[in-house]
Amino acid sequence: MMTRRYRSRTLGVLAGTMAAALALSACSTGPEASDYKEGDPYTLTVWTNFTGEAGLAWFDSVAKEFEASHENVTVKAQHIQNEELDGKLQTALNSGDAPSIFMQRGGGKMRDMAKANQLLDLTGSAVDSPELREKLGDVSYQALTIDGKLLAAPQLVQPGGIWYSKDLFKTAGITEIPKTVDELAGAIDKLKGAGITPIALGGKDAWPAAHWYYFFALRECSTDTLEATNNSLDFSNPCYEKAAKDVVDLAALKPFNEGFLNTSAQQGASSSAGLLANHKAAMELMGNWEPGVVKDLTPNKEPLPDLGWFPFPQVASGQGDAKALMGGKGGFSCSAGAPKKLCGEFLALMNSEKNQESFYTAFGSIPLHADAQDVVKNDYDKQMIDALNEATYVSNFLDTNYGQKVGTVLNQAVIELLTGKTTPAGLVKAITEAADRN
Repeated sequence: MMTRRYRSRTLGVLAGTMAAALALSACSTGPEASDYKEGDPYTLTVWTNFTGEAGLAWFDSVAKEFEASHENVTVKAQHIQNEELDGKLQTALNSGDAPSIFMQRGGGKMRDMAKANQLLDLTGSAVDSPELREKLGDVSYQALTIDGKLLAAPQLVQPGGIWYSKDLFKTAGITEIPKTVDELAGAIDKLKGAGITPIALGGKDAWPAAHWYYFFALRECSTDTLEATNNSLDFSNPCYEKAAKDVVDLAALKPFNEGFLNTSAQQGASSSAGLLANHKAAMELMGNWEPGVVKDLTPNKEPLPDLGWFPFPQVASGQGDAKALMGGKGGFSCSAGAPKKLCGEFLALMNSEKNQESFYTAFGSIPLHADAQDVVKNDYDKQMIDALNEATYVSNFLDTNYGQKVGTVLNQAVIELLTGKTTPAGLVKAITEAADRN
């Protein structure tokens, strides 16, 4: 979000797979936010999904830097496994026991929080300064603004695509990166012929499987249709059922690891990310947090030297642009009762040039800050920056766009599609009914 995504989905699952190292108080302590005065004792609580060693170290550094410049202010964090974060956060928000600052996935999930008056308007705060807007880009701010109110601070864009092992592609005799779904099917056939599992999939966590539907929808549906659906939750356009049919056709090639429905996405060497990290599978569809996750799962915990990336292939009959991208566009929000000045200053510090550079080092996620992008060295990161610069459209992940209720139904419907418990038409029916109940 991470994104799922900012899933790391949202930073999504950028941080890797270590168990949370901190389990501290969720609620802000000290005076009520409306009564807070500079210099008063205050505990600023922060929830993230940073659970890997590098992510914890990065956050601790930022927290210490903030405490050093803010007398009597203490920063306490709770770092929560990505798949558990949304549920715990919603419970905390609904009970009025929310943290001061928390990871924000954006999209429909953020709109739902805004409707419930659970978010602080950061407009005019330190993180909304003209200087920082220029460095992070107005587009990043626009994605987190509703009705003219800045409801989260941007931190990253996480373009998704297919990550692959260059060595395994070479072993299978694949010399060209697939640009179409037909070419992807040909690569799958070659990999299977060489005795290599073509695609790693962590179906146990649902959202990694749903990614395949999201990206097929990105290629099948026009930008206008996708944008309209984000607001209307109307899935009557035939492109949505076509995307589900694409998932069925892909699954018919039997490209996934054995037992993929019981495989986790990022937890341990046997996870889907672990299969890629240990050359047990050739590809995985993920956001740009993948290198950091894979790094934590290699035997020596070093970056995978043959890791490559390519954009999701085009569908022959699709109305979507081949240059359209999908990925988390999240950041961090402050709860409605938090002190605006402190929150804005903390988020601005997270996004400083120095801390964006070290964020890239810790997570491997492309820095938003323009002056920090010169630290990017990997070819795949440079490819993604180029792809972002050329992108005709950048969508958030669909479950984020549609909000938690519809998004959860969509993710589960994709699992049912893969198990044969529903059909493409059944998937569309399920999310349509969820939207009607929303």
